[in-house]
Amino acid sequence: MRHLNPEGWPRPKGYSNGILAEGRMVFVAGMIGWDTEGHFKDNIVDQFAQTLRNTVAVLETGGATASDIVRMTWYVKDLDAYRENLSGIGVAYRSIVGKHFPVMAVVGVNDLVEPDALIEIETTAVITVSS
Repeated sequence: MRHLNPEGWPRPKGYSNGILAEGRMVFVAGMIGWDTEGHFKDNIVDQFAQTLRNTVAVLETGGATASDIVRMTWYVKDLDAYRENLSGIGVAYRSIVGKHFPVMAVVGVNDLVEPDALIEIETTAVITVSS
């Protein structure tokens, strides 16, 4: 996996502009922050952390790890709450995913299918295939 940053561009903080990867792909559907019993915490940081744990669980089922993630799209119901909690979101991200920063987009949305969900994340990972 190689991170792509055009010459002269500032290095992005917390994400990559692009990634070149080759291998087996794992696609993770939109994960939300409910636990195994379908319960949600009532704040974005806790739901974000649970969403990442759910994502990693699916990745591991497919033989991937968090360090194999190449792309994430985050759908957030309340962008103000997201912005106000960036520090806590960053701490949760690094504790679950580590210092691995794939290509990312954060999109504000009016609603999600599950009414209590505050965030939904789609993920793509690429597992490097050894020759």
